[in-house]
Amino acid sequence: MAGFFPVFFKQYWATGLSANESTFWLGLANAGSGLVIALLAPVLGAMADQGGLKKRMMLTFTALGIVMTAALFLVHQGAWPMAVIVYTLGAIAFSGANVFYDALIVDVAGRDSYDRVSALGYALGYIGGGLLFAVNVLMTLHPDWFGLDNKGEAVRWSFVSVALWWAVFSLPLALFVHEKSEAERAHWLTAARAGFVQLGDTFRHVRRMKQIWLFLLAYFLYIDGVNTVARMAVDYGLSLGFDSSVLITALLMTQFVAFPSALALGWLGSRWSPKGVILVCIAVYALVCIWSSTMRHAGDFYLLAAAIGLVMGGIQALSRSMYARMIPPDQAAEYFGFFNMLGKFAAVLGPALMGVVSVASGSARASILAIVVLFAVGALLLYHVREESQETGVKDAG
Repeated sequence: MAGFFPVFFKQYWATGLSANESTFWLGLANAGSGLVIALLAPVLGAMADQGGLKKRMMLTFTALGIVMTAALFLVHQGAWPMAVIVYTLGAIAFSGANVFYDALIVDVAGRDSYDRVSALGYALGYIGGGLLFAVNVLMTLHPDWFGLDNKGEAVRWSFVSVALWWAVFSLPLALFVHEKSEAERAHWLTAARAGFVQLGDTFRHVRRMKQIWLFLLAYFLYIDGVNTVARMAVDYGLSLGFDSSVLITALLMTQFVAFPSALALGWLGSRWSPKGVILVCIAVYALVCIWSSTMRHAGDFYLLAAAIGLVMGGIQALSRSMYARMIPPDQAAEYFGFFNMLGKFAAVLGPALMGVVSVASGSARASILAIVVLFAVGALLLYHVREESQETGVKDAG
């Protein structure tokens, strides 16, 4: 989705739109899907927590995502409105599934292993996505090797391969992972009522804990910037006139750089300071955005891709583990689920900012600078968050 969809959208589906107009619609699709998750995920997540439905709801959203991804194969050339709709539904399904997937960490890992499981999860996610993406890149570079006629057909079949990959690697979780509360599964209506009550309680608890609330606000802003860079990078490169092969290769390189760096930053965070490492990662992202507004050559894009790969896994994994140490130990599932829901719908401001600035200024370079604001404010808020032990943090924050 990050690599092929923006390219195919501009060159196949949105051939009648200008570069700035296609950027606007892609930004609107990403912002719209994030907003839907923002409205639905807190309630759905609370329902899942109360009814022992995390796994079932994750698989439901996963099924929708698989169908929408495969459906892109059927969207005809020039049908950009349909492409936007299918993409938006797929993005909603992907983000929704990940809310419940992330929340399952409290069912499969002990509290003392959150750092390791969090970092390893992101690292394996990047290497797994990178392997299939490498095959897809080969499909587009050498379609004849796969019995295909041209690059366009290769891209369309790549969407099908992603859907199949997603389905196959969901099977181990579907078959072998169990929720701790699965035996207490409630009727969905009962879970909905209990979920609304839990959602209100969670919000009131977090609001009274200043440090947790400050962290969540900081996280919402800087992770919005992270998600925006991931979703809009290829579209931005196309708007600057870079060849699609350069962008695809750079994105592939990012996946493989992120695998060892996520593990390394996870180790560094446990040895030094999670907050300190996160602040360094935010600074790298901000510098990348500033630098990208002036880049002219393909080599610059490769360097930027490598820089992002060095920090994108670490900033996500350490944010998750830092939060886990701040929350009340006996309410880990409730607070951790709230954190994951917040993170998953933090992709509204950035894409919307890029789309609006791109159309208003007529400059794709100006649009990327808008993201720096999210990183700057997020870093400022995070700087004032106190890193504390579980017991001390909860006591002082309360």
